[in-house]
Amino acid sequence: MDDHEMNIFWKKIVNTINDGLMFVGPEGSILMVNKAFEMLTGYTSKEAIGMSCDMLGCDACEHTLRTSNATVWCKLFEPGQQDMKKCRCQVKRKDGSFLAVLKNASILWDENHTALGVVETLTDISELIRLDEKLHILTRQCDIESDFFGIVGKSQVMLNVFDMIRRAAQSRAPVIILGESGTGKELVANAIHLCGSRKNGPFIQLNCAALNEAVLESELFGHAKGAFTGAFNNHIGRFEAAHQGDFFLDEIGDIPMSIQTKLLRVLESGRFERVGDISPVNVDVRIITATNKDLDELIRKNEFRQDLFFRINVIPIFLPPLRNRKEDIPLLINSFIRHLNIKTGKAIQGLSHDAMEAVMDHTWPGNIRELKNALEYSFVTADDSLIQWAHLPKKITRNQGENRSPDLFIPPESAIPDEKSELIDALKKTLGNQTKAARILNINRVTVWNRMKKYSIDLKKIMPV
Repeated sequence: MDDHEMNIFWKKIVNTINDGLMFVGPEGSILMVNKAFEMLTGYTSKEAIGMSCDMLGCDACEHTLRTSNATVWCKLFEPGQQDMKKCRCQVKRKDGSFLAVLKNASILWDENHTALGVVETLTDISELIRLDEKLHILTRQCDIESDFFGIVGKSQVMLNVFDMIRRAAQSRAPVIILGESGTGKELVANAIHLCGSRKNGPFIQLNCAALNEAVLESELFGHAKGAFTGAFNNHIGRFEAAHQGDFFLDEIGDIPMSIQTKLLRVLESGRFERVGDISPVNVDVRIITATNKDLDELIRKNEFRQDLFFRINVIPIFLPPLRNRKEDIPLLINSFIRHLNIKTGKAIQGLSHDAMEAVMDHTWPGNIRELKNALEYSFVTADDSLIQWAHLPKKITRNQGENRSPDLFIPPESAIPDEKSELIDALKKTLGNQTKAARILNINRVTVWNRMKKYSIDLKKIMPV
């Protein structure tokens, strides 16, 4: 095999490699690329060869590229410099979009230890990132025992919501979720994505109320390197990250008017520019929004654009407050208790009768979030297998306190000797086995230990000889 045949042979081998490969000369110009490089970047070999390697805008290269007055254009050429191994970075495609890659770069030396150039490989990891995001979503869903993608409910109003979610999920039209704070709007957005036609695409979310105007614009649309002070790298916006998937914008009513104008343009054209850049970016994204505000009132106050409202209000889903679906409260309590038992290692079985009455009588202005927080508080204060009335937060029991006799939540003195004697009897029956004694008394083992310490019970003294 002569040199010409060998070159053809090696070219065929290089083009079978799935990773993008390019060879950069000592002066920084691209000398060779393979087919995978063309597929990843959108540049043909004719377009790429002869161009500077910084055309890819790799955010990792800013650590290796030198200034114009340096002796070498890239730090990789410095004596003793380590190769770049498995560096996670972003490169800019021909169409202006960014691609997440794993990059390796090594200097190629000749027999005289003269640098011939740099061999770089680019491994596309965008699919791994998408799967990681999907795993995160599914893990969150599995944290709560559920009936419908993490949403607990059997009431008719919730069954109507589930039906609307299924219908909305099969559409490409924008969805807006309306409801009070704490009603579970984020869970509904997740459910729409997971049972919809875009479930294999990314699910990106952003709380619009948590960011100021400048940061919100950058998070939505991304920014180019050097667009403003502190913009050291190119940054992919949430819209671009949600390409061919769903983008959930929570608290849409808090978006400033200037951002609303740009958001409207994206919804109408599917196109935007990153902050500090003029190259348009095209995206295919289905928008899901949510708010606890009255958008009609904001429109009357000129705080929300009416044309934007028409764009996002295509498929509205109304989430009822918890006070209007109280038949779901026992189901929610059971679900949260199962989760908290796993989290805390306790064995709480439920609520006592009077505690459940207090919970059912409460108006729950904070809705499901308030209920969950109340149970987390009760898990801290409860010692027995049941959450008692006195274990609930004061804001829930306050309204019932005047009509409630103290002996229902403060044990009378006569109860103390009975509690002690019952524990002693149980320990005697089980020959001092605290776990078995806990089962007899229907409490957990920690409570047995606490009561033994409280009443100074010594097993050696109470055990029969």
